Amino acid sequence: MTHDISDIPKGRGRLDGKVALVVGGGSVLPGWGNGKATAVLFAVEGAKVVVTDVKESLAQETVDIIKAAGGTAMAAAGNAVDEADVARIVERTIGAYGRIDILHNNVGGQGPGRSLENITLDDWNEMMGLNITSAMLSSRAALPHMLAQGGGAIVNVASIGGIRHLNAPMAVYAAGKAGLIGFTQNTALHYAGKGIRANCVLPGYIDTPFIRRDVKGKPSYVYKGYQTAEAYADARNRTIPMGRMGTGWDVAKAALFLASDEAAYITGTTLVVDGGVTATCPGV
Repeated sequence: MTHDISDIPKGRGRLDGKVALVVGGGSVLPGWGNGKATAVLFAVEGAKVVVTDVKESLAQETVDIIKAAGGTAMAAAGNAVDEADVARIVERTIGAYGRIDILHNNVGGQGPGRSLENITLDDWNEMMGLNITSAMLSSRAALPHMLAQGGGAIVNVASIGGIRHLNAPMAVYAAGKAGLIGFTQNTALHYAGKGIRANCVLPGYIDTPFIRRDVKGKPSYVYKGYQTAEAYADARNRTIPMGRMGTGWDVAKAALFLASDEAAYITGTTLVVDGGVTATCPGV
């Protein structure tokens, strides 16, 4: 997968004048991951974007794409589960652009522990950190600035795995994403009267570089019982009523809607992006 500039949707000015902080805007492998696509889409829609990743080179790659597309962006490296790093990134955003209108949390992951027989405490703690603590830290750090400026939008990326079983053991991931949904809803309701909106995008089976990454030295599809990435992709496609996995752009467009003023009366909810998967039930 390459970064063809022609892949990027045309902007319509839906985020003109806004500043967006995208946490997890890099990509582990070449191609359009959810965070990378979202950061680029926010920028072409008019936002000034701060792209973060634990590796500065990955954040900078996204920034370079944004600039090539005519947008405005800067990179900020940091660990999303490190309190000091998150605070520094937020302050750097304020220093550069003066405000934070949109906070987009895209960090997450699924470790090797899938069921109680093989979950370790270290694995549990690491994945809870990625899937929920990261969103708490960035939201907590950005909140005072959003309150001072009169409002803002928080968009967290959870998963349909947080609301239903997907016929595979994924206990740690499911718990983390379910927790993120609950955290988002509680935050939304607590600050609804203060101009802060918070919502979740729930991707289903999405074809991103993330599904081809290594987890603890093994390709991620091996943990699902497949020998090749192609076999894994085919199996995922067959489960989807629309017949295909989604793309990073499908997730990005949902995030854009929730971040924009078009969703001004929407908070505390989840937007499922899954080609119909959660509306199905196994047949006999």
